[in-house]
Amino acid sequence: MSTESTDLVVRLRAAGCVFAEEEAALLAAAAAETGADLERLVAQRVSGMPLEYLLGWAEFHGLRVAVAPGVFVPRQRTGFLVDEAAELARAHERPVVVDLCCGSGALGLALATTLADAGLSIELAAADIEPAAVECARRNLAPIGAAVYEGDLFEPLPRELRGCIDILLANTPYVPSEKIAQMPPEARDYEPRSALDGGPDGLDIFRRVVEAAESWLAPGGHLLVESSAAQAPTATAVLIDHGFAARTAESEDFYATVVIGTKP
Repeated sequence: MSTESTDLVVRLRAAGCVFAEEEAALLAAAAAETGADLERLVAQRVSGMPLEYLLGWAEFHGLRVAVAPGVFVPRQRTGFLVDEAAELARAHERPVVVDLCCGSGALGLALATTLADAGLSIELAAADIEPAAVECARRNLAPIGAAVYEGDLFEPLPRELRGCIDILLANTPYVPSEKIAQMPPEARDYEPRSALDGGPDGLDIFRRVVEAAESWLAPGGHLLVESSAAQAPTATAVLIDHGFAARTAESEDFYATVVIGTKP
């Protein structure tokens, strides 16, 4: 390792970057590929800017997904939600899938790719309220022919999807409002609050999704939402109260909890 590379690693490690060596290599490669100034990239990373914003992409479910400033960065644990959705989607010949609160569109892209690798296709649409997220999702999903709509939850979706959705992915914000201040600075200070803040108990947006989902899902359709383990009992109760069959799936490997509601 060169003296310059060693210096970068030391600076990144001092800033709290756990994988400093890997990040230094990624930033150097990004600078070389884009002609960016490496010192500027490192300074921004040390200041707390998410690595993914500086690279222009995030690794998710084995894919390189485009991200940009102001867009929620997909978390590795959410790959478990994609795996659960893939198992349910295989029961359909060509499932209709909607990625709600889609952010970069990573979940829909990963599910479509996973099923395509198994020889299955889906009809995919996505939606988000943040303009930056919609623009980013369109970059990721246009190559697979998926439409991305801008608006609040179901509001912008085409009416013809009502009652026809087989798989509804809804990575709703679920951090309780009072805990936003305790989040790592790279999330708290850079990602849109609308993608993080779930209200007093973290389930405000989840409740809104559940309330409307019954009329959008096809009979036997599934709603999959990530939550914390502590929130899962309340979330399943909300689903049951709205007439859904509800269950919780957990992964020790991903440290992830997914709440699944099925329309009768």
